[in-house]
Amino acid sequence: MSARRPLIGLLALALTALSFSASAIAAQKAHVLIYSGSTGYRHESIPAAVEALKAIGAKAGYIVDATEDPDVFTAEKLKQYKALVLVSTSTDPKKPESEWFVGARRDALQGFLKDGKGVVGIHAAADSHYNWPWYGQMIGGYFERHPKGTPKGTVTVVDAKHPATAKLPKTLERNDEWYYYKDFNPTLRVLVTIDPASIGDGEADVNPNPLVWCHEFGGGRVFYSALGHTPESYSEPYMVNLLTGALAYAVGR
Repeated sequence: MSARRPLIGLLALALTALSFSASAIAAQKAHVLIYSGSTGYRHESIPAAVEALKAIGAKAGYIVDATEDPDVFTAEKLKQYKALVLVSTSTDPKKPESEWFVGARRDALQGFLKDGKGVVGIHAAADSHYNWPWYGQMIGGYFERHPKGTPKGTVTVVDAKHPATAKLPKTLERNDEWYYYKDFNPTLRVLVTIDPASIGDGEADVNPNPLVWCHEFGGGRVFYSALGHTPESYSEPYMVNLLTGALAYAVGR
């Protein structure tokens, strides 16, 4: 019996060490929060987007949580996260009461960026909070219109030195809902554009339209992609690579 006691003690120490090691590894992993609540137009692609982001996050070694509860936006609840992803979080532009970033929730989002963290906006994240100018500045602009349906269009990577675009082809023809913006910030770092002439039967404008961009804002990092209207988008290698790099940028890797 006496010979067993040292062995039991060593085993207990080993288990304790393993427990501390596992806790340390978990603490080192970046925590990512996906928020997909919407009070405006509800995109049917949201579930596919959330599942794709969870898979991308898991593969990259992040700990990913997802919610549609706006009460998550408190300084206390956000402090564990390195990045926030807003998935087609549309509000109704005609109904200011549809906006959930009000009061202390605004302070929490601003504080999140001020702490040097990252925000990723996807698709209709730009169709949101029209009554809070700071939000539009954060995203980089507000949704204004889109051509009918989800026609084909040719997208072009104009900056391949970003993690989100480094593995993308220079050009690609794909289907999506192609957003145009108002109050667009011309100083943004634009990563991907679309040729308006390539959209369906062709748009009247001749200048490349920005679709994907990033900038430093409010003390942190903000990445936005207009792509992702359809559920099928999130199984495309193009989108998977784009979002993988977007998350890496947002968490600060």
